[in-house]
Amino acid sequence: MRVNARLLRAWEKVSVYLPIILMGILALGTYWLASNTPIFSSPEAARAVRHDPDYFMRRFEVKTFDAAGKLKSEVIGIEGRHYPDTDTLEIDKARIRSFTVDGRLTTATADRALPNSGGSEVQLYGHAIVVREAAVDRAGNPLPRFEIRGEFLHAFLDTERIKSHLPVVMTRGSDEFKGDSLDYDNLDRVMNLRGRVKGYLAPRAVK
Repeated sequence: MRVNARLLRAWEKVSVYLPIILMGILALGTYWLASNTPIFSSPEAARAVRHDPDYFMRRFEVKTFDAAGKLKSEVIGIEGRHYPDTDTLEIDKARIRSFTVDGRLTTATADRALPNSGGSEVQLYGHAIVVREAAVDRAGNPLPRFEIRGEFLHAFLDTERIKSHLPVVMTRGSDEFKGDSLDYDNLDRVMNLRGRVKGYLAPRAVK
């Protein structure tokens, strides 16, 4: 009877701590299970790249200068939107002025313009006009005013090249040419008009 009484008292003492012991064993088992269970995670779905502007500019003017501090180009617009996915700036009612190394001025205007980040080229959409003002070359020969009009013009300002896959009208001084597409290289003085090409050469004054 004494042995049973002792066992009973011992069991009563142990039973007080039994829930705590069971909770500890359960916690250890849960930890072991979590640490030894392989994790099957599906790769994150690639986020769709959206063509949304990250900032706007309104009635703005941006100027760039060369290493000597001379004005190289000037961009003016009613509104500009920058798209980070393509790193492009879309400009409404754009007016772009660019100066060559020898100071000759080229002006480009359009309803909408997409210049590259360096300002060396620009795509012009809607009532696009590129004008090279009259000047004098290094040999002292006069260079007549030069103008190209069209609904789309791609102007490469540094290399003085203009392309278009749409009809254009080009005037040089009093001469006028029309074509369905254009590839013009001003440095090499090469004009390539394709499609229905028409031209008018003004008579030259006899000296």
